[in-house]
Amino acid sequence: MKVGVVGAGLVGATAAYAMVLRGSCSELILTDVDTARATAEAQDIAHASPVTHGTRVSSGPLEELAGSRVVVVAAGANQQPGESRLDLLGRNAEIFRDLLPRVAAAAPDAVLLIATNPVDILTDLTARLLPGRAVLGSGTVLDSARLRWLTAQHAGVDATHVHASVLGEHGDSEVIPWSAVTVGGVPVAAFMSARARPWTPEIRAQIEADTRGAAAAIIGGKRATYYGIGAALARITERILGDRRAVLTVSVPTPEYGVSLSLPRVVGAVGVLDTIVPTLDDAEARALAASADVLRAARSSLAEWLEPA
Repeated sequence: MKVGVVGAGLVGATAAYAMVLRGSCSELILTDVDTARATAEAQDIAHASPVTHGTRVSSGPLEELAGSRVVVVAAGANQQPGESRLDLLGRNAEIFRDLLPRVAAAAPDAVLLIATNPVDILTDLTARLLPGRAVLGSGTVLDSARLRWLTAQHAGVDATHVHASVLGEHGDSEVIPWSAVTVGGVPVAAFMSARARPWTPEIRAQIEADTRGAAAAIIGGKRATYYGIGAALARITERILGDRRAVLTVSVPTPEYGVSLSLPRVVGAVGVLDTIVPTLDDAEARALAASADVLRAARSSLAEWLEPA
């Protein structure tokens, strides 16, 4: 039950901390080009181990990823205020083209869980650089959690009772299929009606805007997002380690759309086991196709990186 985390910045370190608090794994190693940072983060996180689940936490070079069953890749440049995830593409693609073959060689049996943005295109790049490897991106797991929380706030219920998925890009073109959202197993509109709560196009539009704009709002206030994605990465990792067959909106190459994007996927020990294509209304289907168009266009600007080194 060993997990590696590549990149000991805010996202990687917070994911590692979440795993220790949740008891996600028995052993955890952090690695980073900034060895002092990795050492310090590992030591700080290790001090939480005796009062949580006793996870063995250490740091080291890439070679010490050996034996990992999951490697979370959170290395790369950070998104800056006013910068879109797609703006990060060139910088992080260059990092990945050098880094990922070395990670794969160090941990040949690990499922690679990509967290670095823009996550969909970098998942695509990783899959092309490492054909045959189990690769998935964190996709819209966090976006879906944001949507669930915002909907629950309006419904006045525990967010764990909201079932909602964000599809497509982890970014501005992401799609919210309201036709499939339920609260306590009841279609969301019917649930709101039963509780005498308003449910108008304006309310839905505001929830959509707040879901899409969450990262920008947080980055504007504190320069980075890491708690939500850290917990999401811990959850995905646990589902892989435990072969839980959880349904999560992770991102993998999707032939029918010609690019990696998020749909509900069954996630287990070998990564994605199956994809569930939801029933969408015509507007939602068009929006998902448009989201795929956005991702393919962005990827086309990266043609020089799509061939193995």
